[in-house]
Amino acid sequence: MTVPTPPSGARRIPKPALASTSADGGPATIRLNKRMAELGLCSRREADDWIARGWVRVDGQPAVMGQPVAAHARIEVAREAEQYQRQQVTILINKPVGYVSGQAEDGHEPAVVLVQPQNRWRECNSRMRWGHEQLRGLAPAGRLDIDSIGLLVLTQDGRVARQLIGEDSEIEKEYLVRVSYGDETVNVQAVFPPEKLALLRHGLSLDGEPLKPARVEWQNPEQLRFVLKEGKKRQIRRMCEQVGLFVTGLKRVRIGMVNLGHLPVGQWRYLAPHERF
Repeated sequence: MTVPTPPSGARRIPKPALASTSADGGPATIRLNKRMAELGLCSRREADDWIARGWVRVDGQPAVMGQPVAAHARIEVAREAEQYQRQQVTILINKPVGYVSGQAEDGHEPAVVLVQPQNRWRECNSRMRWGHEQLRGLAPAGRLDIDSIGLLVLTQDGRVARQLIGEDSEIEKEYLVRVSYGDETVNVQAVFPPEKLALLRHGLSLDGEPLKPARVEWQNPEQLRFVLKEGKKRQIRRMCEQVGLFVTGLKRVRIGMVNLGHLPVGQWRYLAPHERF
């Protein structure tokens, strides 16, 4: 029996050397969209769109929605999908106080409204030209609460979203956090107990779940530096509350290997082709 020829221009995903088995001894299967996401090809939503467009083949045959596949299945993606993906943008914005990260709520505007040509940082050296189509499906990959400022990632690319906020994400997020302790607002470091600093690093729980270890150190006498690998709702503010600290300012300055740098508040730039989280 001959193996069907892949479509012209398709990208072939190599088979893994070994396939797992199910409890009954047969080959274990997984939904095709999930398998494509695991392989880093796209997000599950994108996979479903590509399947619907006829851009995906499994073992030489056109894929169907919801199809189960074995780990050793040969998945081929048409060039049209790659071209579509290259047109997707990822935008870095320095979110100001007073804007929400996602959908508008309680009368507050989402940060995406700032993504307009007049707010593009003049030092953005990307050759990408802005267009209204770049706002379609542009969503935050991780959030900053309304009272916080700093690096916010907005993306159309499901691969970026999965890398930053997927269940298995290990991407670091770095924050500078100005704090007070009781009535002390100056030289907080001198009066804050070392054992409570140790708790911030490891030992606290939120929503009934223990937090992952964090790197927490004094940046200056009134400001802490947090490095986290998770992002529960208002996590840093709630961690600080548990040890008697009050957060007076919070700024995210890094996500993975991408820094906020000198990007002004309220302005944005494109993720450069050479940048990786």
